[in-house]
Order: sequence, then C-alpha cells, then structure tokens
Amino acid sequence: MAPVFHPITLAFLFFFVFHSSLAAPVTYNVANFGAKPDGKTDSTKAFLTAWSNACGSTRPASIYVPRGRFLLRNVVFTGPCKSKAINIQIDGTLMAPSDYRVIGNAGYWLLFQHVNGVSIRGGNLDGQGTGLWSCKMSGKSCPNGASTLGFSNSNNIAITGLTSLNSQIFHIVVNGCQNVKMQGVKVIAAGNNPNTDGIHVQLSSGVTIINSKIQTGDDCVSIGPGTSNLWIENVACGPGHGISIGSLGKDLQEQVNSFLIGLIKEVSGVKVSNVIYQDIHGTSATQVAVKFDCSSKFPCSGIRLENVKLTFKNQPAQASCNHAGGRAAGLVQPDSCL
Repeated sequence: MAPVFHPITLAFLFFFVFHSSLAAPVTYNVANFGAKPDGKTDSTKAFLTAWSNACGSTRPASIYVPRGRFLLRNVVFTGPCKSKAINIQIDGTLMAPSDYRVIGNAGYWLLFQHVNGVSIRGGNLDGQGTGLWSCKMSGKSCPNGASTLGFSNSNNIAITGLTSLNSQIFHIVVNGCQNVKMQGVKVIAAGNNPNTDGIHVQLSSGVTIINSKIQTGDDCVSIGPGTSNLWIENVACGPGHGISIGSLGKDLQEQVNSFLIGLIKEVSGVKVSNVIYQDIHGTSATQVAVKFDCSSKFPCSGIRLENVKLTFKNQPAQASCNHAGGRAAGLVQPDSCL
C-alpha cells in the first residue's frame, strides 16, 4: 500500500528541502573559469570571475584553488557581497609576475576591500620580490613595490595556514578592519631585504595574530596609528626587527591603544597606552632588546612587562626608556627601565 502523507507533512518536507538548498554552500573552482596551473598563463581573469560569482551568491560560497602554480597580476577583490561567508581554499601557489615592474606601482598585489566574512585557508603566495630588492640595493630608480596581501575597510576576516614568500614590500596589511584573526601564518623573506614587514596593522580593532612564524628583512609585526585591541601570541620572529609600534605615525594626534604580546622597537609620533608584554623569551640581534622611544608630547603610559627574558650574546640584554611609564612584574630581563 502506498504511503499517505498529510498535507502538513508535505508542506514541511517542501520547506525543509527548499530551505536546505538555499543554505547549502556553493563552490567555484578557478580552473573551471580558465585558470591554468602552469605558472605561465595569466589567470587573473579566471580568479576575478570566480570572485564575482562567489560575491554575488546569496548562499555561503567557496572559491577553490587546486594544486599547481597560478600566475596573477595585481587583483582587487571588491565588496560588499551578497554572500555573508566566502571561503577561499588554496591548495596551490599563487605567483606574482617575475618582472617586478608589472605590479611594482600597484600598491597591492592581492587586495580585498569592503568585504565581510572572508576566510583564506592554506596555500602559498609568492610575491617574487627578489628582482625589486636587487633594484633597490643597486641604487637605481625603482618602483615603490607592492604589498602581497591587503585587507581594507573589511570585517570578520580569517587567515589560516597561509604562507607568504618574498613579498616586494609588506607581506600582509590590515587597514581599517574589524575582527581579523590570523593563525598558523608563515612569512618568509631574506633577512637583508628592505621594507619587507611581515604583518602591518593600522586603523583596525580586534586583530589577533597567533601561532605564526615570521622571517623577514624588517619588522615582524608593525603597528600603525589607530590600532586597538590587538593580540599577538606565540609568534616566532627572526630574522627581523621584532614588533614595532608607531614607526609609521605621521600625525601626532593619532593613537595606538593595544593589548599584545611581543617586542617593541620604536614609538614615534603616536600615543601608545595599555600595552602588555607577557611571557617573552628569546635572543636579541642587538644589545638593546627592548626600546621605548616615546613622544615627549604624548608619552607612553600603562606599559606592563611580565616574565620577559631576552639575551644578547648569552648575556642579559638591555632596555631603553624615553618618556614611558608603567611597571614590571615577575622575572624581567633586561632590567626594566619603566
């Protein structure tokens, strides 16, 4: 005997199937739009088409980059999007052009702006910056260079397991963003290459950087003006210049109000307050391992050192303080100058 369904049951089943089809994520493989994993064919258009589809979807969307090497010129992924959750899964390597002049004045190689709920998982970004570094070190007239990955005026961003190699200048830039989490990120560049900051954060709040490794020729993490509620934990830094607050500040009325774990290199031209350095152990490339060089007009305040142990050539390193106030707790080496 055939089963008999009550009208209410049929209506519920229809609603469930219809609702589930709307909620199910949709995946866009860049290869289906013409991207070639040969490291030679320009795949920029294919990536932009995949982004356009994902961004315009009313369902959660995923962009998939398979194994292989994909050549991209500078790309801007623009929102706002209809989709509130876009996951970019990278199993391969994205490559910048080997000719540094192609993207050298673009500002960014890969830029996301006005997006919400974007996550990037895995993969390698190869900025191929060695040519520009050689140009700069030769004293010739060179392009300014492009940062590898940027997020501008965006919210709820997650970057997990991403590796950035040989960026022309900054590797990752977070500018004007809220709620950004970077975890398991690797940054790799030679220690003698100029202006290759690992991660730069400015005008942003709620940024977390954890369980990451940064090897670069400049600041491992640089913190610009307008940064608040920044957390840095379990980040291995070296080679590099450590963690720098305010080195790019130009407006004396701008502020950095941060909560973080790390090393400080320089404070200049910004107001810095409520910063915690906790459980930091390692070696310093210079005799002065901790330097608070604050503005006399806007001195640093609320600085706290807890359980810090840094050495220079197997001896306790030194600390330097200028217009900085705070306190030390637990074992602190070098001796606190606060």
